[in-house]
Amino acid sequence: MTGTMTPADLYRHGLQLLLDYDIKGWVALSDEDVVVEFPFAPDGFPKRLAGRAALGEYMRDYPDHIDIHAFPDLEIHETTNPDTIVAEMRAVGLFVASGEPYEMRYIVVMTARNGRITNWRDYWNPLGIPASMDDAKSSSAASRRGLR
Repeated sequence: MTGTMTPADLYRHGLQLLLDYDIKGWVALSDEDVVVEFPFAPDGFPKRLAGRAALGEYMRDYPDHIDIHAFPDLEIHETTNPDTIVAEMRAVGLFVASGEPYEMRYIVVMTARNGRITNWRDYWNPLGIPASMDDAKSSSAASRRGLR
């Protein structure tokens, strides 16, 4: 199915997988040699991931940290390269550990070939996340065990 999707359709499909908590399905949209970059990643967070396995490991616990409810304000811009799109959107949901609202604006530059994501450059604001996702993860795990 992904082989016949345009990059914009592939991107939209990926957002729905994230809303469905299908992280494995989202990662599977990527090429085996995908490169994912986070130019604004703070210290302690990766700035570059190489390969589907690295992306899968990075995304594995994502639903334990952030519960996304919607991606409003999605705009997808086609570029002069038919394989590349620029997406602007807002993600809204909750931080799992605290129950506090989560809202983040994103700009993503995505390239896809043969129905698979080959490059993903994700521009997000690191000031919009808790000071330590490790603290959030620990707090979340404690909550699930009834310790908070």
